[in-house]
Amino acid sequence: MFNLLYKELRLAAHPNLFIFTLLGVLVIVPAYPYGMVFIFGCLAPYITMMYGRETNDIYYSALLPVPKRDVVKAKCLLFVTAQITQVLISLPFAFLRVWILPDGNPAGIEANVAYYGFGLIIYALFNFIFLTEFFKTAYKAGRAFLLAVIPAVVVMTVMEVLSHIPPFAWLDSVQTTDLLRQVPILCVGVVVYLIANISAYRIAARRFEVVDL
Repeated sequence: MFNLLYKELRLAAHPNLFIFTLLGVLVIVPAYPYGMVFIFGCLAPYITMMYGRETNDIYYSALLPVPKRDVVKAKCLLFVTAQITQVLISLPFAFLRVWILPDGNPAGIEANVAYYGFGLIIYALFNFIFLTEFFKTAYKAGRAFLLAVIPAVVVMTVMEVLSHIPPFAWLDSVQTTDLLRQVPILCVGVVVYLIANISAYRIAARRFEVVDL
């Protein structure tokens, strides 16, 4: 399985996948809507899937001596690898910004515990819708992207707007007591992300099995 993931990273991944993954560092930019980081985390795999369509990557992968569902699993792992790497890259900069920019983020939510919980939900929605839709045909990436990005942007917008509403001000805080209140959001995000990606793989693999390439 990891051989297929290695193949994805070395042969199938578009250069933008690596560039957009590195954009986790944007959480240190003053007055920036940090929800955009997660949108970049959705755009990067999509561009790679578009690139793969043009280079016949799915067809090539399906010709390899591996089950068709392993082709789907490799794509799912590529999505997860890029997104979790983006989160891990952003973490040290999220801690650093609290020290060097103590006045907060006037453009939206802080890069705090709730932020990462919402971010995982954004990733989960995008991955589930995109992968299950794409593997109906294994080539209609544009349609899958449009269906997936809309709910992802809606969740991002809700996250950014809530942080400016007084009763939800604790979502925008980096104080210890408020961070503890945000932990359930992170826990929900982790659970949703795990369930969504496992379900996406199972449904997408089942659909790809009947696709005639």
